[in-house]
Amino acid sequence: MKIKIIALGKIKEKFLKEGIDEFFKRLIPYTPVEIIELQPVEIKDENLTERALEEEGDKILAHVKPLSYLITMEINGKQFSSEEFSMKLEELINTGITETIFVIGSSCGISKKVSDRANLKMSMSKMTFLHQFARLILVEQIYRAFKIMRHETYHK
Repeated sequence: MKIKIIALGKIKEKFLKEGIDEFFKRLIPYTPVEIIELQPVEIKDENLTERALEEEGDKILAHVKPLSYLITMEINGKQFSSEEFSMKLEELINTGITETIFVIGSSCGISKKVSDRANLKMSMSKMTFLHQFARLILVEQIYRAFKIMRHETYHK
């Protein structure tokens, strides 16, 4: 199964880039992973937030194939333990899903049309994280999920 992460904005902090790159390297033996960074729409007027989200949604959906399994990262999404997340990814692999896409929206969220297209809405926590941190946490949890699937040891 190929994994894609679609994220709005670029990572500027060196320590975050290094962390993400490290987990990408660690994932090589398990699954191909790709990150697609999209430019968020600049919001100059708070009244135009919905329109900006719609524009971002169009950009995101341009990268989603009809058979892709889409997981959006949303505040009110389903929360998983690391073990449950691993079981979910294993279930997707076993059912023949060839591409899973995770979407991390902008600071304003995710458009309704992207949320409606999602096969699964997932939340990392009840806590709020910077979007850049969310990317690192997500990549680490994907790596951890594969380690759990393979019954390999990993820091607990």
